Amino acid sequence: MKLTRTTVRLVLAEPLRISRSTMTARDAVRLTVEHEGLSGHGEAVTSVFYGLDTPTLLRLATRTADSLTRFAGPETALHALRAGELTAPDTPAAMTAATEAALLDLVGKRTATAVHRFLGSPVAPRAATARTISLMSPGRAATQARALAEAGFSLIKIKAGDPDPETDLDRVRAVRAAAPGVRLLLDPNGAWTAGQARRLLPRFAELGVEAVEQPIAPGDPEALARLAARSPLPVIADEDAVTYEDARRLAGRVHGINVKLAKCGGVHAALRIATLIEGSGTDLMLGCLTASTLGIAPAVHIADRARWADLDGHLLLAHDPWTGIGGSDGFVTASGQPGLGARPRADAGSRSSAEAASRAETVARADAGSSSRAGSRPGAASWSEAP
Repeated sequence: MKLTRTTVRLVLAEPLRISRSTMTARDAVRLTVEHEGLSGHGEAVTSVFYGLDTPTLLRLATRTADSLTRFAGPETALHALRAGELTAPDTPAAMTAATEAALLDLVGKRTATAVHRFLGSPVAPRAATARTISLMSPGRAATQARALAEAGFSLIKIKAGDPDPETDLDRVRAVRAAAPGVRLLLDPNGAWTAGQARRLLPRFAELGVEAVEQPIAPGDPEALARLAARSPLPVIADEDAVTYEDARRLAGRVHGINVKLAKCGGVHAALRIATLIEGSGTDLMLGCLTASTLGIAPAVHIADRARWADLDGHLLLAHDPWTGIGGSDGFVTASGQPGLGARPRADAGSRSSAEAASRAETVARADAGSSSRAGSRPGAASWSEAP
């Protein structure tokens, strides 16, 4: 097997502003695993929050390519990956998830099977996805919400964490008035203190918000659990629930856990967490980083397991170089085609900006000197990038 990589600049249609940062673009590194005339693809995106820049991802891809040479085919490599025998113990979850996605895609194509089928879902999952409204004026938020509702979205996630909480409340009021039939999620990205959260959550509950993600700063899951026990709104852990052990500590103590493949390590790891929390009183949310359709597709194949799906990362892009999962009508749907079902967009090659930002090269010939420390968990100093 041979692994190649392609780096593409993903530019957002408009800046995504959250409580700790504003993002306008990020790099995506596509992994392509080739074997016996077929190719499988996966994607990892850069993230300051998770300590992953482009050189780090490329260096990790080089190491993964070296490991893949030990295996006769993608089936044995996939088994080894899930057993922890393919990648090094310090491999960040995002690279593990991208490698798994490429192998799943390739195995699916080799067996003419859609990924969701060998994950246990005979019918292609279809889920209503949330669409994010970032920190912006209430009037502009209302305009966006009205357009989203008209397009078919039934779930909107509103970012919060403005320096003036009254602006957050006004934003939610405006969205509620503009789209009265839409369900609302709130996401302060850890912007509040516990005291602020206790004061604000009842007011957001009165406005019909359905649930709140990570209202207080991560790093103190006990505080999050105490807040959830008294909250008038369901509390969903996000930044405080990265690993399986994080989920185990919070199961039954928060109302939901936002599982992102790039932070837990892929589909297999996500399904382990889903099994862990089942019946505990903690529901599953499937989230994502801003990424292309290729990066979002693996999660869509397990979207039928989630109470909440927040899989709109590809919808935030000015140009998505891949297609295959929909989403513009408020629903993401797994393809019934073999593998992940993600396809290069037909006009991708005609986009000069994509051509300028994209470069493919065989990992085996990569510059071994490209290096940067890979962080597996976020630290306080890394709070500087939108998800």
